[in-house]
Amino acid sequence: MPGARRLMVVLEEDGVRLRPLRYRDRAAWHQVRAANAAWLAPWEATSPVPGPPVGFAAYVAQCRRQTRRGEGLPFVIEVEGELVGQLSVSSIVMGAARSASIGYWVSRDLAGRGIVPTAVAMAADDCFTRLGLHRLEINIRPENTASLRVVEKLGFRDEGVRRRYLHIAGDWRDHRTFALLAEEVPEGLLERWRRSRGRHAGDVPGSGPAHG
Repeated sequence: MPGARRLMVVLEEDGVRLRPLRYRDRAAWHQVRAANAAWLAPWEATSPVPGPPVGFAAYVAQCRRQTRRGEGLPFVIEVEGELVGQLSVSSIVMGAARSASIGYWVSRDLAGRGIVPTAVAMAADDCFTRLGLHRLEINIRPENTASLRVVEKLGFRDEGVRRRYLHIAGDWRDHRTFALLAEEVPEGLLERWRRSRGRHAGDVPGSGPAHG
């Protein structure tokens, strides 16, 4: 696995950019979160044990610690230079498993435009190639039709329901688990996503990673 200084990268494809979360994102992050509070509340994990809210600076520091430890890669999603969502690679396990989970959200006014599938495909290829992971999974509440469309578009396999898997909105909620193995996309998930949209690597500028 790369050293801590090289774990976070900037990935770009078709106008969608993934980059590390920064302290100076505070205002933009709060703005987009406030505008989408009702849209996000039914799907985001909560703690079963009440406690004080985590401030933005503490949240960024927590994300950076996870990166240094090789436990996660927290990105923001940008479109035309504007912060519009987040994507996190979490629960990274090396050794015999070489696996991780991906979670994401995007502003409601941009949902359905291919932004999240593009972001997930970029992150997945980075995990499979640069980090050498073997398996990625995405866990989605059965009622979350918008997120279910993302894994359908990308061809993640449905591995069934995990009962009361995560605590969300005051209770333990069922989730469906979708998974993808590196050998299932030898050409790369991004290339498969391009083909499904009638595009190829040479048609899209800025498709490679740049180290941040």
